[in-house]
Amino acid sequence: MQRLQALEVLKQNIQNQNLIKHCLAVEAIMRALARYFKEDEEKWALCGLLHDIDYEKTKDEPKKHSLIGAEMLKELGVEQDICQAVKVHNEMHGIFPQTKMEKSLYVSDPLTGLIVAATLVLPSKKIKDLEVSNVLNRFGEKAFARGANREIISKCQEYLDLSLEQFVEIGLSAMKGIAKELGL
Repeated sequence: MQRLQALEVLKQNIQNQNLIKHCLAVEAIMRALARYFKEDEEKWALCGLLHDIDYEKTKDEPKKHSLIGAEMLKELGVEQDICQAVKVHNEMHGIFPQTKMEKSLYVSDPLTGLIVAATLVLPSKKIKDLEVSNVLNRFGEKAFARGANREIISKCQEYLDLSLEQFVEIGLSAMKGIAKELGL
């Protein structure tokens, strides 16, 4: 599946514009991580873009989230390793990520929320003004952006051999690169 088709399929399944922006942010981070690890950038980006394709269908049944998405993608002919990464990214299933792509998606998903929240508390509300240090300072505030699971984000060290600072730097840089699409 090519990106344009994937974006079309995503928009057919997701109406919420903020959720689409989240998928675009995860896509950007996954592409940046693939570049960093010298992996297939298009494949990893596609994985990030489509990871929440079933979110609106499963929002009232979170235990089905990602299982239905993986099945939807399989039916669309998406590669098995992408389907598996999508399935694994929902920690509710207790399936531990095995491949580098699975691990990258798992830790990137919550990072986007932390970065967006840290951007929105800036006076300018512009991601171009956000620094890695701002994100790291907010990381320690448990009441800030509660939905951004710090425990999962922290796994970047164990799963990807990246320090938290390196991981945030890669993620923030990737999201700054698509600031216009994110409305930030």
